[in-house]
Formats: sequence, C-alpha cells, structure tokens
Amino acid sequence: MSSTMFQLAYGYELQGPEDPFFVQTRELTHIAVVAAMYSNFFVNVFPALVYLPAWLPGMGWKKTALKYRAFKEYALRKPYEWTKSQVASGKARPSILGSFLKGHQLTSSMSQKEMDDKLEEVGFIIYAGGTDTSSNSLVSFVAAMVMNPHVQQKAQHEIDSVLGTGALPEISDKERLPYINCLIKELLRWYPALPIALPHVCYADDVYRGYEIKKGTTMIGNVWAITRDEREYKDPEVFNPDRYMDPSVPMAPVFGWGRRKCPGLHFAEDSLFLAITSLLATFTFSKRKGPNGEEITPKIEPGPNVVTLSPKEFEFDFKPRSDEHRQLILEITD
Repeated sequence: MSSTMFQLAYGYELQGPEDPFFVQTRELTHIAVVAAMYSNFFVNVFPALVYLPAWLPGMGWKKTALKYRAFKEYALRKPYEWTKSQVASGKARPSILGSFLKGHQLTSSMSQKEMDDKLEEVGFIIYAGGTDTSSNSLVSFVAAMVMNPHVQQKAQHEIDSVLGTGALPEISDKERLPYINCLIKELLRWYPALPIALPHVCYADDVYRGYEIKKGTTMIGNVWAITRDEREYKDPEVFNPDRYMDPSVPMAPVFGWGRRKCPGLHFAEDSLFLAITSLLATFTFSKRKGPNGEEITPKIEPGPNVVTLSPKEFEFDFKPRSDEHRQLILEITD
C-alpha cells in the first residue's frame, strides 16, 4: 500500500523497506497519527499550555512536536524535490504532484514558494491519508476472516464462481461480486480505520436537538458510536456482510462527511476491493493450531491510542488455497 500511494503522489517507486523516503515518511506518519488523537495531549484541550516550559510534567507533547519538525524537513521536502527534478528533466512518471508541477489552474496564481510549500504538504497528506487507514483495514480484514471462516468460505465461493481459480480480479469485476462489496462495507463498519472523525468547526450558531452550539465550536463526530447504532445495524458487534444485501441499510460514514469528506474515497474503495479480493482468491486465513491440534482463538483488541484504529498483533495461519493457487502466487510475485 505504501508503494502504491508513493507512486500516486510522487510517481516514485519505493526500493524496499529500507528506502530513505519510506523510512522517514513512515516515521512522520506515525508521529502524526499519535498527535492527531485529540485526547493524547493536554494542549489540545488547554491551548495556553504552549507557553509553559518543556521540562514540566505533562509537557511531553513538546518533544513530540520537535521530533515531528525534525522528520518533516526530510519526509516532506525530499520526495517533492525528487518529483520536481523529474518533471524538469522530462522523465516524470504520472503522479498527482507531477500534474500540478506541469501547470494547473489551482496553482497558476501562486508564487513559487507558496506552491512548493503547499505541494509538499499535499504529497505527504496523500501518502499518509491513504497508507495508514488502508493498511489498518487490511489487518482488520485478516482478523475478520480468521474469526469468521463461514464468511471467508462464502466470499471465496463467489470469487470462484465468477473468476474461476486461475485468475485475479480486475476493477471491472466489482459489479459481478456483490457479496465481496458487502464484505468490504461490513469490514469498514465493524472496525472503522478512523473511529473518531477529524475535527470540524461550526461556522454559524446552531441548535441541535435542543443543544445550543456556538459559532467556532470544535465538533468531533463519533464514527464508532454510529457504527454501533442498533437501530441501523442489528447485532453490531457481529461481522455480518449479509446485512448489506438489504439496500436500506446505510453504509457507515467511515470516509467522513461535508467539505472534509475523504477526497480519495473512490481510490480507497477500489484499492481495498482489489487487495481483499486478491487475498481471498489465493489464500485461506485461519486460527493457529496448538501443539495438540486444537484451534487457538486469538483475542482481537484495539491497538494503540492513535487517531487510526487497527487490532493489536494476533496470531493466525494462512496458506495458499491449493497448488494451483500457489503457482499463481509465484507467477505474480516473480
């Protein structure tokens, strides 16, 4: 997923897990998702704390901010400068930043410095916004399959009946795999990657169900609570893709809403479709077996207190579905 998002943003193909661009950007993303969790730092609630010295108790957020600043110089600027040099030399691969640098109406009125500053931020936001949430959703997908083998079997049956056993999905197959689409909707509801939505601001005085909300008030939507609303989702803790076979069941607002709704939601949905369908087409996920052959049921628990949600590490087994599938895997990874 990191490689895909880097190519989308910069037109750059990562050279592996030790690639300096990847190492620095991954670390910056980790700092960002920790800092973005509203409850992690008192300064988010009491802004006046910014004026107190860093050595006081409870001021650890200042060290985090300094660490972020140190990584930001490299993680934002260097990949952007690489793309900029590729565009200047005429060697640039297609990318979002490349399109802006070649001339776009959104940047035509900006000074060079303003454009550089904004595009550096845009590149990182594309990478961070698309990588952390999508990878967390894939971890949650594995957990769901391990804990619900009947769902996995039903999904694999649909894939086999539509695609056969020797092919991987294409995006054009999406409409032919309705159960897979329901599975992805249920995955996003069952373990939303962004359980507490990004903060919004109330731009005018308002009243909601008798509550007065003043202009300028910070509003945070509780996506987790919405996905557990029993009026919309019967037995909300149960992973049940079949619920979405009923067209009256709404998709959970996991991509946000209003003007700050995720601009990459269609890309994210299509990427998850291809990744999840490919995994289901080729692998079977199951509970790990103990020394006496007994199944060990993992405990699926929320991970660290950061703005994105992913299960803690858990043990499981996975294997190719057959020798034919094993050969297919070898062919596509060669």
